[in-house]
Amino acid sequence: MTQTVGPDFDAVTATDQLSHIIGALLTIGLITAVGMLIVCAITWAIASSAGAWHSASRAKAGVLVAVGGAVLTGGALAWTNWLLHTGSTL
Repeated sequence: MTQTVGPDFDAVTATDQLSHIIGALLTIGLITAVGMLIVCAITWAIASSAGAWHSASRAKAGVLVAVGGAVLTGGALAWTNWLLHTGSTL
């Protein structure tokens, strides 16, 4: 006899509303990360052309942080779904 182990999403009330809220938060996080990526890239370009190397290095770090944030935010849902699928097959 095989049993399927998985989370009980019906145990929490208003699961549909909770999934909409989480989706909205992920969307806001992704939009913020992409917006900061654009701002930091523009700042990096302007600071490099103006010879402000300290500002350019700070903007470069901002670009890397924004890319990391966008990757983590974008991959959070896929990673969670993968974990749920993997957990149910154990």
